[in-house]
Amino acid sequence: MRKWSFLLSAAALIALPLASCAEPASNGSTEETTEGASSTTGTPTSRLQTVIDRGELVCGVEGNIPGFSFVDDTGTYSGLDVDTCRAVAAALFDDPEKVVYRNLDSTERFTALVGGEVDMLARNTTWTISRDTSAGLEFAPTTFYDGQGMLVREASGITDLEGFAGRSVCVETGTTTELNLTDQMRDLGVDFEPVVFQDANAAYAAYSEGRCEGMTSDKSQLVARRSTLPNPEEHVLLEVTMSKEPLGPVTINNDSAWFDAVKWTTYAMIEAEELGITQANLEERLQDENPGVRRFLGLEGELGTEMGLPNDFTQRIIRHVGNYGEVFERNLGQDSVFELERGQNALWTDGGLLYSPPFR
Repeated sequence: MRKWSFLLSAAALIALPLASCAEPASNGSTEETTEGASSTTGTPTSRLQTVIDRGELVCGVEGNIPGFSFVDDTGTYSGLDVDTCRAVAAALFDDPEKVVYRNLDSTERFTALVGGEVDMLARNTTWTISRDTSAGLEFAPTTFYDGQGMLVREASGITDLEGFAGRSVCVETGTTTELNLTDQMRDLGVDFEPVVFQDANAAYAAYSEGRCEGMTSDKSQLVARRSTLPNPEEHVLLEVTMSKEPLGPVTINNDSAWFDAVKWTTYAMIEAEELGITQANLEERLQDENPGVRRFLGLEGELGTEMGLPNDFTQRIIRHVGNYGEVFERNLGQDSVFELERGQNALWTDGGLLYSPPFR
């Protein structure tokens, strides 16, 4: 989902700290500008070092989507996106609890990231070319391949998009979801009424109150949000996919050290599943003589330390959070209330799209 005005604001915010860093102070050093962007040598400090020095990760999440990022009445966060934050904290601190979560809606997320309020995003943010280039963001590996869907009341009798002729759809305004919906309906020649809202909570509330016949968003979000509606069994997803929605962690541009840390933490969860290393068998696999396994676990070589992480960072991730398959199953799969199939989110060896480059 895209908010053009906020992307332009985010791009402007990127330029400000860079310009400030280029201006030397009277003593020849570079003045501190924003957190994570200062140095006595004129070279901006990586956010990796900033996070390590702080001793905790500040992670931007959505906070209202069960299965991805959801905070319960006790203030405890859970979900696939939350586990991504926990994996980064585990890699850095050997403690997945050293995370401060910030709930961010779609209008706040990019400004918060670029302005340094959060170190990374782990929420339903789609990887697009404009965000990856002109908006100055870096997208780590996709953690969930999704597509835009449509939620309706089964009693409405609507079975396809053509059934919305003369009817209304609730949607967040200014997003790619809204644009995809408009494109699809235009292509089909369907004259419908979009009912737009500034944020997701208002849109789902309106749908629940019957102010529109359909609600559109990422399919995973629709499944998760349906579970929070009164009488969720009365609502169904149509058999339609309106777009590709690759979702994953996001950092800012021009900070390779920090981006590498987040990127390879994500890949480590995927590679661990491919190697069959789990929370349950980690200690046993530490005795494995396979050179690839030993290199991945940091028992040989210096893959971790060479990028500024502890050499056993993959062990920490697996021990505290688990491999990708374990994370998926407990949050979204057969061990969760959603019981989603892996589908595109299976390993490439199982017909899915998840693939890690070599740890070599």
